[in-house]
Amino acid sequence: MPNPARASAMEQLYQQVILDHSKTRSGEGQLPAPNGQSFQVNPTCGDECTVQVSLDGTRLSGLAWSGRGCSISQASLSLMHEMVEGEELAEAEQLGETFRELIHNRGQDLVPEKMELLEDLTAFTGVGRYSARVKCALLGWMALREALAQARLSTGGSGQAPHTQA
Repeated sequence: MPNPARASAMEQLYQQVILDHSKTRSGEGQLPAPNGQSFQVNPTCGDECTVQVSLDGTRLSGLAWSGRGCSISQASLSLMHEMVEGEELAEAEQLGETFRELIHNRGQDLVPEKMELLEDLTAFTGVGRYSARVKCALLGWMALREALAQARLSTGGSGQAPHTQA
């Protein structure tokens, strides 16, 4: 049986990670010459973001974003930047899919290996319990997916990233 005191302490830690990243944002800005860019808006609440990417072969060599919205959307963008910039595209895409899986898991942890892969992104575990916040958490990741697809086309890469439901 879960320990309620431990669960509450973890929720507070998760909330702090989200608040910290929404205030001190990693990767906010613009790239000088991006290979791909995507603007996304959440019509439900008005959150919006633009994600820009640069590719170096199969590596995401640059990622920058701008946007406005709630602490969840801004923190998700900040952590996304920290987790995927400089990574191989396949790893960045896998992380995005695992994050989507977490958000759609209605507040439940994934298997330990996937939770470990997500690192600080596990702070968003509870977001899935609130359907109105799911799009907030995934907004930047949707923009990243589209920007990567655009970048692949502009650089003669393999085409679009696999499409899955947000």
